[in-house]
Amino acid sequence: MSETVTVSVLGTGIMGAAMARNLARAGHRVRVWNRTRAKAEPLAADGAYVAGTPDEAVRGADVVLTVLHDGDAVVEVMRQAAPGLPRGAAWVQSTTAGPEAVAELAELAHVHGLVFFDAPVLGTREPAEAGRLVVLAAGPVGARAAVAPVFDAVGARTVWTGEDAADGSATRLKLVTNSWVLAVTHATGEVLALAQALGVDPRDFLDTVAGGPLDMGYLRAKAALVLEDRLTPPSFAVATAAKDAELVVRAARRGGVRLDLAEAGAERFRRAAAQGHADEDMAASYHASFEERRPS
Repeated sequence: MSETVTVSVLGTGIMGAAMARNLARAGHRVRVWNRTRAKAEPLAADGAYVAGTPDEAVRGADVVLTVLHDGDAVVEVMRQAAPGLPRGAAWVQSTTAGPEAVAELAELAHVHGLVFFDAPVLGTREPAEAGRLVVLAAGPVGARAAVAPVFDAVGARTVWTGEDAADGSATRLKLVTNSWVLAVTHATGEVLALAQALGVDPRDFLDTVAGGPLDMGYLRAKAALVLEDRLTPPSFAVATAAKDAELVVRAARRGGVRLDLAEAGAERFRRAAAQGHADEDMAASYHASFEERRPS
């Protein structure tokens, strides 16, 4: 087993809870905090210490792992936690945020003498629970050994994108990858809705593309959630997907490109959320094809 470290996990939603649990199972000392304490409490059964405040959670930590909703939430929480960390502690930032947010967070780390890693992850509930995430990481080579035990516990592999975490290279790769994932999610929902509108059994469509270049495991996984009415609990919720979609659109605009599909997709998630599907799996964007909320 790799070196045992003390890790503070700030944010124990779908991803953070799974990552904290795998860290504990790997033998690391884990301290957790969540704004809604009830979401963190179950981790006590896995050996994690549940703290009441961010500054309590980071006491004695070698590594802090932030897995919060967005960049603003990370700034707010780390302003409370950072003063209690020793200089030289590692901060692994795994919240999906835009490049501008990453630069702000890196500056906050610098002010407090923390070693900052831009490290979003690829994967949803199932790979997170299995410790099979793909970690996209940027950070100084000389400090990578300090965070290797964390990455080994939560991920199947780590893809290093650069040495300067403030540059946001890992986050930029995450947004590019997310743009593909979100587009395929919407395409799956639309093809199911179109089949229904035309009186076509959607399983006939799936059989038609089976085994060919148009087939893919992700299509089948998301289609099954809709067809089998398994949108809860979510692997990745509509509300979170809507946030990520906005980050993709914003980054594209700043880069001087127009992404028509991404912009329409962001609106589609907003519509699904407004219909009452915010806490369902993002495959619920299927429902945005209809004018009114449909039974789930």
